Amino acid sequence: MTHRILFVCLGNICRSPSAEAVVRKLAQDRGVALELDSAGTGDWHVGNPPYGPMQEAAAKRGYDLSTLRARQVSVADFGKFDLILAMDGQNLSDLRRMAPPNGAELRLMTDYAPHTGADHVPDPYYTRDFDGALDLIETAANGLLDQLGL
Repeated sequence: MTHRILFVCLGNICRSPSAEAVVRKLAQDRGVALELDSAGTGDWHVGNPPYGPMQEAAAKRGYDLSTLRARQVSVADFGKFDLILAMDGQNLSDLRRMAPPNGAELRLMTDYAPHTGADHVPDPYYTRDFDGALDLIETAANGLLDQLGL
């Protein structure tokens, strides 16, 4: 079974593209192929690459965000993906409002890192803590892959 996962944040320029890249690399390291994408609930950055400082922080850890481009989540995504992971509670609420019946499972990314005590991935666009966001994303990404049995 191919797992199809969409990562969602507000603008799709920091957290969700980082989550996509981290999970992609960790899955490849485990020899697993996944269908992954990322999107934002807002449309401000559609077509733009991830935020420069986020790309730099990710690159230092071996994650390449340079080919990714922001897009807005669509109703079609709920049928295309098995699992949609929101970076925070507001994103999750926005997704729940858009979700058709019987669509993808909706969860928080931090659901896969319960031992951290975090209930969201803080937005480094505002906090400026790119490494802290990546630390939490890496922890949750490993938890996600473990829970999926991959």
